[in-house]
Amino acid sequence: MTRILFYLDDYPHDIWRQCIHAIDPTVEFMGNPDWGSPDDGDAYAFVWEPEPGLIARYPNIKAVFSLGAGVDHLTRDPDLPKGMPIIRMGDEGLKEGMAEYVLMNVLMHHRQTPQLLAAQRQRHWKRVFSLAAKDVRVGILGYGALGQRAAQALKPLGYNIAAWSRSPKDDELVTHFTGMDQLNDFLARTDILVGLLPSTKETEGLLDFDRLSRLPEGASVINAGRGSLIVLDDLMALLDSGYISGASLDVFPEEPLPADHPLWGYDTVLITPHSAAITRPDTAADYVLRNIKRIENGEEPENLLDTNLGY
Repeated sequence: MTRILFYLDDYPHDIWRQCIHAIDPTVEFMGNPDWGSPDDGDAYAFVWEPEPGLIARYPNIKAVFSLGAGVDHLTRDPDLPKGMPIIRMGDEGLKEGMAEYVLMNVLMHHRQTPQLLAAQRQRHWKRVFSLAAKDVRVGILGYGALGQRAAQALKPLGYNIAAWSRSPKDDELVTHFTGMDQLNDFLARTDILVGLLPSTKETEGLLDFDRLSRLPEGASVINAGRGSLIVLDDLMALLDSGYISGASLDVFPEEPLPADHPLWGYDTVLITPHSAAITRPDTAADYVLRNIKRIENGEEPENLLDTNLGY
């Protein structure tokens, strides 16, 4: 019998249990804190931000599924058993949600919606001129499954799309830049930057004052990957000077974003509460059970974390 140990603090577990059982009613679904005994037999953990040390207390866990695309909530646990397989979430619902968020915000910055909303608050009848989509250069920083789905959503509108990733990708939808030696060239051709990179040592603070200044004057920034990507003080300095025209930020180094943080006061910044792509119970259940089957059959699961790369 398949056993799933589920952890999602402060949210009901019933919908997750129902979606798992709709696919396989024989699964033993156990919601924390009722995980039973470590001697109860092999199990798979399906978790988001579990308390440190929890996974280590259950040596019967064969693999851990992250409930979201990020895995740093697991890898920062000093007690996480060495070599524990970690599977990143990659269900269709998560991809669709991210594509919707990116499409919405690219359109908003292309059509200068933050500036229009600021003018509305001042009761100022302000007209703006927006370029045709084909003349707007969108750059997707991070071109894994989420970035590729975002590009698919943007392409029909005619945007000039480029992507940057650590390693080469074979994709005719975009102009592709690879490696640190091509990052500045990628930034220089990007009017709307979409950050979708994972959290690694290499990506922490990657978008500092110098790199953000490589963007063309008037560029906009969207970050829906991880909060460690952007140095917020540097972004605010460029917003203050007018060099960066606006931003949409879904992730932050500290979450929730403190109520006294100065970013709340920027008219041209949209702040969302880490909700760009929420894992859907129905598609996630299918994804988890499909990959448990792969593991049981001796196959590698989808989106298995490479601990050397950090994603």
